[in-house]
Order: sequence, then C-alpha cells, then structure tokens
Amino acid sequence: QVRLVESGGGSAQVGGSLRLSCAASEYNANYTCMGWFRQTPGKERERVAIIYSNIRITYYTDSVKGRFTISRDNAQNTIYLQMNNLKPDDTAMYYCAAGRWSCPVLAADVDHWGQGTQVTVSS
Repeated sequence: QVRLVESGGGSAQVGGSLRLSCAASEYNANYTCMGWFRQTPGKERERVAIIYSNIRITYYTDSVKGRFTISRDNAQNTIYLQMNNLKPDDTAMYYCAAGRWSCPVLAADVDHWGQGTQVTVSS
C-alpha cells in the first residue's frame, strides 16, 4: 500500500505563500490522480486541486483558482501545491490524496491519504 508523506505546511501572513509537498512511496503513475484536499473543524473534507499522473490535466476548486498551482515530478514520486496570495479562509489541515483507478471528487473516492499538514494564515 502506498504511503503518502506531506511536508511544507506552517504559518503565513495574508498574501504570503507556502509550498506543500507530498512524497509517495511508489511510482506516481501507478495512480490515475493525486491531489490535495483540506478540512477545517466541523466541515467536510473538500477537494482543492488534483493532477492526473499521465496527462496534463489539473483541477482546482473555484476559491483557489489563480492562486494555487499543483504540479508533479514523477521521477521523484512527488506532487506539490504552490499556494500564493494566501487568505485566512485557506487555513485548514491539508491532506495529500491518491486515486488509483479514477480521480477522486469526494473524500469517499480517495484510495489513500497522507497524514495531513496544517496551514494557518493570519492577518
């Protein structure tokens, strides 16, 4: 079973930037899609961004379009989430996610999760 390990979370000021990384224990291309979900207390885990492993297609939730960029390095079995112009609403636990046979839309569709990394944005 693949192991996903996130890093790069932390604190930032409004308008600042953070870069999240997710290292997978096996080849990214074994999974149709990898991406990032986030969750705040009392809310459902929501999809933020996903990237297909073998074709250049990405998806972003509306609230992060133009600010976040997801990318992958298959040689390093790693995906990244560059987060710019951060807002307080971006404060959440961010989870790396992998879908083996399809791209996950909902949290229930995810086959594997990382342990999560906290992002806190303050003014």
